[in-house]
Amino acid sequence: MTNNSVPPTAPTVGWVSFVGSGPGDPELLTVRAAELIRQADVIVTEAAEHAALVHSLRDDEPELVDGGFGEDGQPLTHAARAKVVVKQAKRGLRVVRLMTGDPFLYASGPEEAQACAKAGIGFEIVPGVSSVSAVPAYAGIPLTTKDHREVAMVTCGTESHSRAIDWKQYADDRTLVLLSGVGLIGDIAKALVAAGRSPQTPVAMTRVGTTTEQATVTSTLEHIATDARAARMAPPAIIVVGAVVDLRETLSWFETKPLFGWRVLVPRTKEQAPVLSARLRSFGAVPEEVPTISVEPPRNPQQMDKAIRGLVEGRYEWIAFTSVNAVKAVKEKFDEYGLDARAFSGLKIAAVGEKTSAALLAWGLRPDLLPPEENQSAAGLLEVWPEYDELIDPINRVFLPRADIATENLVAGLVDLGWECDDVTAYRTVRAAPPPAPTRDAIKTGKFDAVVFTSSSTVRNLVGIAGKPHPSTVIAVIGPATAKTAEEHGLRVDVLAPSPSVETLAGALADFGAARRAAMVEAGQPVTKPSERKPAARRRATTS
Repeated sequence: MTNNSVPPTAPTVGWVSFVGSGPGDPELLTVRAAELIRQADVIVTEAAEHAALVHSLRDDEPELVDGGFGEDGQPLTHAARAKVVVKQAKRGLRVVRLMTGDPFLYASGPEEAQACAKAGIGFEIVPGVSSVSAVPAYAGIPLTTKDHREVAMVTCGTESHSRAIDWKQYADDRTLVLLSGVGLIGDIAKALVAAGRSPQTPVAMTRVGTTTEQATVTSTLEHIATDARAARMAPPAIIVVGAVVDLRETLSWFETKPLFGWRVLVPRTKEQAPVLSARLRSFGAVPEEVPTISVEPPRNPQQMDKAIRGLVEGRYEWIAFTSVNAVKAVKEKFDEYGLDARAFSGLKIAAVGEKTSAALLAWGLRPDLLPPEENQSAAGLLEVWPEYDELIDPINRVFLPRADIATENLVAGLVDLGWECDDVTAYRTVRAAPPPAPTRDAIKTGKFDAVVFTSSSTVRNLVGIAGKPHPSTVIAVIGPATAKTAEEHGLRVDVLAPSPSVETLAGALADFGAARRAAMVEAGQPVTKPSERKPAARRRATTS
């Protein structure tokens, strides 16, 4: 039965959407799948990672039902899973049956959809990206080319099932994709050779494909069993047999990313970490965010209130924003007073860098003064700040909203240029609570491959709440001031971003990782991560 209608707005019997979640990489989820997950009343899952996927798409707590295992902890049969889905739909709810890969490809989707049809429950099928094609693609192996146009897929299953397969029908040179064949690969390889395939036929086995734990072993039918055991390959894995495997040598793109599989610690404020983490993921890293700073209002808000009133009354010639948080703090005060960007009319605006400028532009304000691109800092801003001229400037006062721990350099520089400053604490940066014990242990014992520091305060606070990173951990910093603080805390800086932005910082770490990988390949060494190589004498800055 095919059912392509749209789910009713207020279902009386219920509606089931069989949704493919893809092969493992959450970013391969389809747009339609994400939309249905956000709308569902109940989500029936089947894999451990499905709960995290759902929570990444929703702010609320939807009802999750385990469709993979029963109350006794045993895997549910296809029939039992179908009963779970029908039971939930009969409650009159919108049900999403979340299925690994594609619901209609090597999955229980057909059986469960038939159960819905029998019960008179409407349903739809939302295809997902299947591991059959996605995992080889992530391994750099095309299943077809202009020279190899045929592909066959075989589910090997149990030993008895594998023995029942007539391998002679696969003796030609077409590409084979084997599912559930990891433990049986030795017998399968022998059967294919006995059927007429060359023992030198290329074979690739890729486990947990499309994730940052992906690992691929390439071999031949003659040696794949031995090589897979040596590499400790385990399910879930996809096996490809055929000449197309040789193309991996030039087409491998995922496992060769510069930071592939690197566990990177991101000590950031909760609000700012996502941008950096997303950039690190694009280079293949696995970022773990640890809040080290919490941004809070000042203890005494009266000084800030007075400055905002002065701004509205025309007390200032300039306002200088030194961070995105300063922009947020002023905007929150404006919202509190019912003000908008029109209150800045006649006021000159300075911003310390591109990120701060972008935050102002999002508010509808365009900065009049920015530091040079090569020195986006308070010092850079002072380089271009004009001297006070009583003939040109009707007012000689500057409003400087800042953090409670900011340096006094900007104020001193402005005073030297003839300006008077209202240096106002707009927000406080306080040390966050220590991370969980396993994270602290990972930091100290070198289980992180790298740490990226985006400010001096993140260095101080991370060391304060969790201790120093292990000597084997790569230290990357956003600028010279942060580098100096890291060295003062006994850390050796490996990566210094050429300009102070999180995107540049992530790119600099990726360049470091790429150079490191290239050196290992050129030396004929296996490519390892920093956490896998821990020389005893390394990484600490010497102190005199």
